[in-house]
Amino acid sequence: MDNFLSLFRDNPLISFTILLLVILTLPPIFERLRLPGLVGLLFAGVVLGKDGLYLLDADSESIKLFADIGKIYLMFVAGLEIDLAEFRKTKERSLVFGSLTFLLPLLMGTYVGLKFGFGWNSSILIGSLLASHTLLGFPIVQRLGMVKNQAVMVTIGATIFTDIAALLVLAISVSIHRGDFSPVSLIIQLVSLGLYAIIVLFGFDWLGKEYFRQTGDEESNQFLFVLLAVFLASIGAQLINVDKIVGAFLAGLAVNDVVGNGPVKEKVEFVGGTLFIPFFFVGMGLLLDIPAFVKTIQFELSLVIGIVGSLIVAKFLAATAAKLIYRYTWAESFTMWSLSLPQVAATLAAALAAYQIQNSAGERLINEAVFNSVIVLMLITSILGPILTAQFATKLPLPKTRDDENYGTMGSTLDEWIPQLKAEGENDNFTIVIPIYNPHTQRDLIEMGALLAKQESGLIVPVSIAAAHVHMDDPQVDVNLKQSQILLDRAIEISQEFNVDAQPIIRIDDDIAHGISRSAKEKNANLIIMGWSENTGLKARLFGTILDTVFWSSHCPVAVMRLLDHPINLHRILVPIKKLSKATLETIKFAQLFADANQGAITLLHICDRQTPSQQITEFKTTLSQLISEYELSKKFKIKMIIHDAPAQVIIRASHQFDLVILRSFRRRTAGGLAVSDITIEVLKKLSCSLVLFGQPHS
Repeated sequence: MDNFLSLFRDNPLISFTILLLVILTLPPIFERLRLPGLVGLLFAGVVLGKDGLYLLDADSESIKLFADIGKIYLMFVAGLEIDLAEFRKTKERSLVFGSLTFLLPLLMGTYVGLKFGFGWNSSILIGSLLASHTLLGFPIVQRLGMVKNQAVMVTIGATIFTDIAALLVLAISVSIHRGDFSPVSLIIQLVSLGLYAIIVLFGFDWLGKEYFRQTGDEESNQFLFVLLAVFLASIGAQLINVDKIVGAFLAGLAVNDVVGNGPVKEKVEFVGGTLFIPFFFVGMGLLLDIPAFVKTIQFELSLVIGIVGSLIVAKFLAATAAKLIYRYTWAESFTMWSLSLPQVAATLAAALAAYQIQNSAGERLINEAVFNSVIVLMLITSILGPILTAQFATKLPLPKTRDDENYGTMGSTLDEWIPQLKAEGENDNFTIVIPIYNPHTQRDLIEMGALLAKQESGLIVPVSIAAAHVHMDDPQVDVNLKQSQILLDRAIEISQEFNVDAQPIIRIDDDIAHGISRSAKEKNANLIIMGWSENTGLKARLFGTILDTVFWSSHCPVAVMRLLDHPINLHRILVPIKKLSKATLETIKFAQLFADANQGAITLLHICDRQTPSQQITEFKTTLSQLISEYELSKKFKIKMIIHDAPAQVIIRASHQFDLVILRSFRRRTAGGLAVSDITIEVLKKLSCSLVLFGQPHS
């Protein structure tokens, strides 16, 4: 039996299959138990490791490779997800808070290390493990619409400083532990690290922008370029005797501006979040020695409490100091504290690197007790941090609608947006591009476009994309052109019924999505109207759908329709509003245009969770009412406020009283395809009336 299991463990294909099964099943189960999915991956590693079923061997080459790739990818994504644009807006305050939330945990962690008999080098490293933070609570403040709060932006920006500083301490500590340390070697190490950082940050940034400019829409090659950059940076870090995770993090910062928030970033994060990063957490679980872990809790409990307690206290003191310096409210201070508590990405990667480093005498940089304490720290803070963020972020004041210190950082206020939107509405040549490819939905799309264009005294441009061929004299090209012409002839007939000018065009293109967006740009279109696609297969998730690509590449708004009745019969319109932004105003503007064209009435629905203070609810409604008044919107607008913790259920129930629901489209970070929010996905599955998914360019 042991020989069989040994063969089982040594087979890389079997190991990979087991890992895939774990990643697919365990995280959703733990999330239903209201525990982070990564806890499930750690648990799987323990169960499948030497203290459990022993189906996976932490020392096997395949597992080491998977875990190393996951560790590199984890730090790369940590650098990639830092919003450099927001950091630049609050860089001075971010550096101050970053210094506070780094130095205080560093000092307290160092004190704990010395108190428990560790040397100066190991103690300082223990302190640095507490100094960084992972923004696990970011989705919560994003859901509450508080990302633009200055205190939140400062905390996000501070992540850059804390992560870089913590990795720098790791690099120096590793050098000292290996016996390579001397004043001269330290200077050489710092100089080489500085030169290396400059090469990666500026060289990869320039090279990436040039490569992306040259390759244009070749997303597959761009994806491979990003992967190559990550692993080249990691190898480069090792060449200068720095841990590979330093190179991965710098690579993430370097290509941050290059990929932006485009589809390449989505694919990079999808692959990492789906495969490589979970491998790292399973590998962490495999390294856990359960008897030693229990022994640490039993006999080294004071060390565990010291490490966890010093982190919580130090992060609280840093947030309190920021409150006193910048006169933030207690709600903002507590939110900064809760956001900076979770220790996952940089902490775990650095702890694992330090645990695996041995000097010539075989001594580890940190021992097993510290490593186990860091695991406990991760478990506690990854649960406690988001819970506290959900508690305190609801008490933050809503972003103001006037130019003041808090709201001005957004770059644009409602006062600036309203004139812009009014000016856009005064376009003398309102043009709507309507791609035609499905005869069954063609009439409704043309009818919708005709209603909107007639209201604005504009025109519609039916577009049919004929698939190209390597040889343009291929008979199939002629067949494609004939089919396109039949579709456009029908489109002209429908437009004539509504007395709307139509300028149909046929475009030969080897990419349907880019053919649509390029045609829209050539016609200087104000809007693209498309039919809904149910393509949700693996290919769509990895490489995106036509809708997905048009959303990303178009220069103008895109309205995706799933119409269950003719547009002329849709009069009662529901528009759920999550928060106030320029994109929200654009969505309201589109709803008003259709309502005016079709004698419709609009209900704006805002859903608050039960923890939202009544003052915030009142303030939001007042601001929205003022917006309707200032924007000179239709008198047929109604505002409805509902307090409920399940927004999707509210929207679905409310939709029974309406003919059309208009939802704003925006992406999740780690999914491919038309990755709208979880709420939108649930609504799409159960909605029984017509739907419009409205999105801005690059949304």
